[in-house]
Parts: sequence; structure tokens; C-alpha cells
Amino acid sequence: MTPGHGSTVDGVLRRSARRTPARVAVEYRDRSWTYEELDAAVSRAATVLLGEGLAPGDRVGAYAHNSDAYLIAFLACARAGLVHVPVNQNLTGDDLAYIVGQSGASLVLADPDLAAQLADGVRTLPLRDADDSLLARQEAAAAHDGPEPRGEDLVQLLYTSGTTALPKGAMMTHRALVHEYLSAITALDLSAGDRPVHSLPLYHSAQMHVFLLPYLAVGATNVILDAPDGDQLFDLIEAGRADSLFAPPTVWIGLSDRPDFATRDLDGLRKAYYGASIMPVPVLERLRERWPKLAFYNCFGQSEIGPLATVLAPDEHKGRMDSCGRTVLFVDARVVDEDGKDVPDGTPGEIVYRSPQLCEGYWDKPEETQETFRDGWFHSGDLAVRDAHGYFTIVDRVKDVINSGGVLVASRQVEDALYTHEGVAEVAVVGLPDERWIEAVTAVVVPRGEITEAELIDHAREKLAHFKAPKRVVFVDELPRNASGKILKRELRDRFTGS
Repeated sequence: MTPGHGSTVDGVLRRSARRTPARVAVEYRDRSWTYEELDAAVSRAATVLLGEGLAPGDRVGAYAHNSDAYLIAFLACARAGLVHVPVNQNLTGDDLAYIVGQSGASLVLADPDLAAQLADGVRTLPLRDADDSLLARQEAAAAHDGPEPRGEDLVQLLYTSGTTALPKGAMMTHRALVHEYLSAITALDLSAGDRPVHSLPLYHSAQMHVFLLPYLAVGATNVILDAPDGDQLFDLIEAGRADSLFAPPTVWIGLSDRPDFATRDLDGLRKAYYGASIMPVPVLERLRERWPKLAFYNCFGQSEIGPLATVLAPDEHKGRMDSCGRTVLFVDARVVDEDGKDVPDGTPGEIVYRSPQLCEGYWDKPEETQETFRDGWFHSGDLAVRDAHGYFTIVDRVKDVINSGGVLVASRQVEDALYTHEGVAEVAVVGLPDERWIEAVTAVVVPRGEITEAELIDHAREKLAHFKAPKRVVFVDELPRNASGKILKRELRDRFTGS
């Protein structure tokens, strides 16, 4: 094997395996892997993949559910010099075909129950639950002994969530992700003694790159679940097998709404991480009241930066509950106007980044890359405010700010006001075309019990200037979301425009 400098994704696991070979690295259902066993399985799986005729630089899709096999496949791709393409397992039809086709995937690793969703002609290999699966075949394979990938090589295409346009494949290098892992370890206080549980989809960058891989880097024992099931999560916490949990606001809301939320013995949970979308302040206050000793961390960023950019630590919440914190170790950020010039602290503007964690651009999309990377900075599309102490608060997505009668209204401020009403379970605020107002502030609400449109509008007017209050309230059974928990406001705008 040729020598390398070690700044590779698979090198993270290799070092932990040498440091603590007998410690349990991963538990999934009835299987467990020590660090030494996991590292060996990754090397054998890399041999299997290269035996399929793949060459370094080829893209390999991963269309599968959470499992230990999913993790092994990702690390095997990294070790073999292949480019891993995680695909949302909920995608079907044209959306699925777009990512597989646009990435140019030579092979798709698919769970057997999902493989039928792939278009005819797509080359597949079962990931697990089959005699010829990658997980099964690695048992008899020899360890990979080829050239090591380099830090500057691509290791993954992270497709953006596509809430406003077609997804774009952010080109992540080994070096970018390793930098992001160190940022996560330092900002989130990750340690080998933690007992993290990973329940969100592993194809999503937050669960994989902010938590699972950094926790493997420090040598923790990781429990992987199929999904964020409340019963399983509460059982693990009560049994002392989990004390660290990451979840988006939608999952935290669901956990706090459970009938047994107040009665289960959940004091064993020590670290609570939230992110992927904005946490409503009233929901966070309810969680903190239930768990006054629990350390809450707000994690913010986006796929293109690995995805962690800022963190609000537990001791920083007081007085700034709506903040997403300060930049992590390897991230530099500014708030700028439309001309790219810094705006004064306290003034809204677009947050832009410069970092070794950043992607190299978008796969096969030179125009979008040029538009987003300007003057040496990545333009995030997030509207933010920075204070004099370096804390950032996300006001809105630039495209989600509502122009109501010529006045700009941040949807998040309206949402936070409505969340203070006990009859609101969930809410998303969007602007709908209106002849008088240009865009009418519209609240789409999942109600809790009986509640009327007039009651909610009056409640908002008590909290906000009248021009910010909703002109209309629409009640729905649920809000459309992508798998990372982000509300699809584009879909809401399309659904209710003209209705």
C-alpha cells in the first residue's frame, strides 16, 4: 500500500481501530462491531466494490435504509477511492432518476426492498439482506491493498435538499470532511465516553458527518437505529445505553408531544443536539423546562460546508435562544449586502462563508457554481444578523422573506409568535401572491385542538406589528417536509397560490 498523509475519511476509522481495537464501535439491531472488526470489514468491502470493475473516481449511489451495512459501504467507497452518492430512500420516479443520472453513478448499492424503484438499466448491488449483498460478500473477501486516496480527492456528492430548485451535488473532498469532523468534535464536545444514538437517515449529511463519523474519530460506541422511533429512543435512554441525541425540531416536537414525555425516566440524556431547520423558540423553552440539566446545542449549516458552520453551546443560550451561535473551528463567516460588502452588526444581510470544509462546487453545474462562489466566498442564501460578540441569528432564507406591501417580513418571526399559542402544533409562514399586498403573509397551521383563523390572527397581532401578522390562516393535517425535517415552503406556495 502506498503511504499517505492520512487526511482521508476512512483514515479516521483506521486510526481509531489502531488506538482502541477491542472497543465496540457500532451496534445495529443484534449485530455489533469492534473498531478492529469494523475497519477490517471496510477494507474487505472496498475489495468487493473494486472487484465490480469500478475505478477510483467512479460514482457509487447508495439507496438504502439505515444500517451498519450503510456505514461500511460509505467507508469502503472512501477507502477504494470511489465517490459515494447518498440518495434519499424516500425518492422515487423522476426525482430518484435525476440524482442517479445527474451523478453518473456506475453502480447503485440498494436495499432489496428499494431496488425495484430504480429505472431499468441501472446497475445495482444489494447492500444487505441477500446472499450476494455487499455485507455478505465482504466476509470472504481479502483486505483492500491498493493505493490510498488523497486528501484532495472527491469522496462524496452531497445533494442539496432541493427545497427551492433541483438538487445540486456538492463535491466534497476527503480533506473538507476531515476538517469538518474536527470542527464538530471541538464545538459539540464529543468524547469517547459519550453514548450517542443515531436515528436520522445516514444519507443526510448532519447525522453522518456531524455525529457518526466524528464519534467514530473519538472512539465512542455508536448505536444506529432504523428511524427516530420514540419508544426505542426512550428505552435506550432509560437503559443507560444512550446519553447523546441529535434530532431536527420536528422530531423534538414529536418527542415532547408524547403522552409519556413527562413520566419516563429520561434524566440519563446528557447532550441534546438540534438543527437541520430552525427550532421554534417556544418549543425549545418547553424542552429546557422539562430537562433543566440537559445540555442543548444548536447546530447550523448546510450541505455545501460539510454541513456544520455554527454552534450555539449550552452556556450560550441565555438571552439568545434564537441564535445559531458562533462559527466553528474551521469556518469564517461574514454578513453582506447585495454588493458583497459587509453590513453593520445588527443589520440583516446574506451570510457568506470561507472554509476548508467547503465543497469544490456543484457536480457538472459550472453556472450554479460560479453564481454561488463569488469573490472567494460561498454565498449561502441565508439571511442573517451578526451581533457585536460574533453570534449569528438566521432571520430567514433569502428566498423565503415575504414582501408584504413593500415591507420585508421574516417568516421565522411570525412563526415564533404563532408557536406561543397553545393551539398551534406546527406552523409554516409563506408569502402568497396578492394584488394588494404583493405577497400576503399566510400561516399554514397544524392545529392542536379547536382553533379558528380569527383567533390566531388576533394572537399574532398581540405579539407583532399588524403588518407582520398573517392575512390568512390555512389549516392542514401535516406540513410537507424533506427527510431532514426541513419544511418544503415551495410546495406550500405552489399548493395554496390561487386557492
